[in-house]
Amino acid sequence: MAKVKPFRGVRPPRDLVTQVASRPYDVLNSEEARAEAEGNPRSLYHIIKPEIDFEPGKDEHAPEVYDRAVANFEAFQREGWLVQDDKEHYYIYAQTMDGRTQYGIVIAANVADYMEGRIKKHELTRRDKEEDRMKHVRVQNANIEPVFFAFPDNEALEQIIRDVTAGKPEYDFVAPDGFGHTFWVIDDDATIARITEEFDKIPALYIADGHHRTAAAALVGNEKAQQNPAHRGDEEYNYFLAVAFPASHLKIIDYNRVVRDLNGLSPAEFLERLERNFIVRDMGTLTYTPERLHNFALYLEGRWYSLTAREGTYDDNDPIGVLDVTISSDHILRDILGITDLRSDKRIDFVGGIRGLDELKRRVDSGEMAMALALYPVSMEQLIAIADTGNIMPPKTTWFEPKLRSGLVIHKLD
Repeated sequence: MAKVKPFRGVRPPRDLVTQVASRPYDVLNSEEARAEAEGNPRSLYHIIKPEIDFEPGKDEHAPEVYDRAVANFEAFQREGWLVQDDKEHYYIYAQTMDGRTQYGIVIAANVADYMEGRIKKHELTRRDKEEDRMKHVRVQNANIEPVFFAFPDNEALEQIIRDVTAGKPEYDFVAPDGFGHTFWVIDDDATIARITEEFDKIPALYIADGHHRTAAAALVGNEKAQQNPAHRGDEEYNYFLAVAFPASHLKIIDYNRVVRDLNGLSPAEFLERLERNFIVRDMGTLTYTPERLHNFALYLEGRWYSLTAREGTYDDNDPIGVLDVTISSDHILRDILGITDLRSDKRIDFVGGIRGLDELKRRVDSGEMAMALALYPVSMEQLIAIADTGNIMPPKTTWFEPKLRSGLVIHKLD
């Protein structure tokens, strides 16, 4: 069962939240962070992308960069730009995009739940990326940025969300990207206790986004437990910062592919090869969007095609075999185009669906890419089925939007 707790959040005063809050560290590079933080000493980028305080080109992994992150976090607290709550709370965090709002509960999730598999993953992690994030958690002794979880719908927690969000929020703003962010502090002790009790009935939490941050946070907590001869199990380092959303609130966006060449085939030969495993229909020059599972949109030489996988090319009883990313990886990218390693092959690139199908068309029309393939998005049900069966999704399968805003609340490990 999922063990969670409230915590004394470290967060900005209401009038400073828009200056402090930032995009997550991993959705922009150092120069983009430098530009966004220009003229704003309160930007969280000074803590999560501290290389921006050095000359351009500075190695973000240099010891002095980590030292600057610690100094900046201390300075933010000293200046009153980040202030720790005087009691333990849960929080509600709502995100609004394109008229749709999703409501998450901000929790301290349990390290042991991750180590023992009750916090379930669907992606592989790389040790080098884990270690980089672990350094940040270690030096700060805090989880500066939250991870993004899903949980099976629970009516009692839904009712708490409805009750809390009927009240006045602590923060309510629209970020520069147009996404809305609203945040409530849960102060009622009975409600706090009820949240803990209800999560204890939930058999598992699921990592939606942030596998490396989750691994890093849990591994640092586990390190601290092993290094403490008086370890009891209730210390704050046994928990890490997460925002957990009811699964029905979340919508996974498509994650599409663009390829530089046709592996020596002419466009006509490529289409002919596709006919072996797909029903191919020429849809003309108007943008075509995949209509359902096992239907794809191909953009090639200025035209859109509908590709429908033929019976026998997929296995609807296999949580991995049913995925359209598996079908396309096996029968198009591998068998026809010779692309076998999606993580390292330089002939392929990936485009999050938030950028729209026009971005696929643009990259092909520019001559940079030879073809584009749009996929029908994975469902939350599929993600949960894969995690429950201990399987791992192929690379670049899911895209969640909007991303969690960093800096709304921070969790200290002591």
